[in-house]
Amino acid sequence: MYNKLQYISQGETIEKQLYNIHKALDAGCNWVQMRFKNQTQKDTFTLAEEVKYLCEKYTANFIVNDDLHLTKEIDACGVHLGLTDTKIDEARAILGPTKVIGGTANTFEDIENHVKNGCDYIGLGPFRFTNTKEKLSPILGLSGYYEILQKLKKNNIEIPVYAIGGITLRDVSPLIETGIHGIAVSGIITESDEKEKLIQQLNEKLHANIIV
Repeated sequence: MYNKLQYISQGETIEKQLYNIHKALDAGCNWVQMRFKNQTQKDTFTLAEEVKYLCEKYTANFIVNDDLHLTKEIDACGVHLGLTDTKIDEARAILGPTKVIGGTANTFEDIENHVKNGCDYIGLGPFRFTNTKEKLSPILGLSGYYEILQKLKKNNIEIPVYAIGGITLRDVSPLIETGIHGIAVSGIITESDEKEKLIQQLNEKLHANIIV
């Protein structure tokens, strides 16, 4: 149901964001999380309108980072909420049953709470240090993912878990082996000169262990 590859947008201006998102969609991304921090309401709304149009054109999922009311106003596919943002159950009450709600997690307990409150997928991290995020939670590394995913299994908790935070191409296979569903990446796609090739390689690794 959920794509295994999520692109989290980058760019300090509307133009830069749109350029990066368009390039990612063009190269084969079909899940975009719009992350446009510390901007005016007007600019964020303008960007969201454009991104929604682009995602519809490419039949991609459009998720808004943090902004619950913008998600509702713009009728995006859903919202991704950080640990200090609106609570998942409150978001569900506002958005209704059909919108996708993702939640950031750093521990097994975070995931347990999110699932209890009606979360649809988890962004678990950070995998390693990343410059794209302020106030970073403790780094998990491969062993952290393995430990948390095993705990979920043991407790019969089933939810798509995405690894996030400084992930490179060579990290994908070992991460998939821990039991995660997919990855959420930003810089690796934004900075790539061969986006199409990279996205193809990422998808190949993400789907390598799937038995049809």
